[in-house]
Amino acid sequence: MSDFLLPVLTIAWKDVLLELRTKEVVTSVLMFALLAMVTFSFAFDPSPQVITLVAPGILWVAFTFAGILGFNRAFTLEKENGSLEGLLLCPVSRDVLYFGKLLGIFLFMMVMELMLLPFFAVIYNLPVLDIKLLLLSALATLGFSGVGALFSAIAVNTRSREIMLPVLLLPVASPIVIAAVESTRAVLEGASWGEMGRWLGLVAAFDVIFLIVSSFVFGAVLEE
Repeated sequence: MSDFLLPVLTIAWKDVLLELRTKEVVTSVLMFALLAMVTFSFAFDPSPQVITLVAPGILWVAFTFAGILGFNRAFTLEKENGSLEGLLLCPVSRDVLYFGKLLGIFLFMMVMELMLLPFFAVIYNLPVLDIKLLLLSALATLGFSGVGALFSAIAVNTRSREIMLPVLLLPVASPIVIAAVESTRAVLEGASWGEMGRWLGLVAAFDVIFLIVSSFVFGAVLEE
């Protein structure tokens, strides 16, 4: 088990350190997400009923497109610096590389979401700092990050990677985004875990299926 976990943690820590040194992605992503939240807040009448109805969609639109900006950088820097070939030469299996990159992306997105949620709570006056919502966000972000890691590896080898990534990613990731929106609405309406079961089941199924499939095909994607 340590032979698997240690390389995964090492790859993820490398990505975290790189971002801590440059802060390029965090700054741009946070500014984009905050701008989206503020812009949407002027687009409708801020009554409690309307806010509860539209706020989950706004929240996950901000998370989704901010995440895509981060995914674009997951492999771009390594491609530009010529270190992607070095990563492939590491004496580890390709699924280790996948889970290492996935963990780095997942941590980045969770930090981003935890930083954005207080601003969202203030802007829309909603109790989003809820344990149910935090657990839901973690589950949905895991699946979204898993698909994002795979498709960012595909898009990095294309010329128009900034365009190709959302074109490839969004159709596949739409089920988990929709489930996250519906689950968030249920949380804001005070639903129990049982009432959220259908959407949580979809999120969990998406996570399991796509993490397994992505780990198997990741090696073939990188070597193309």
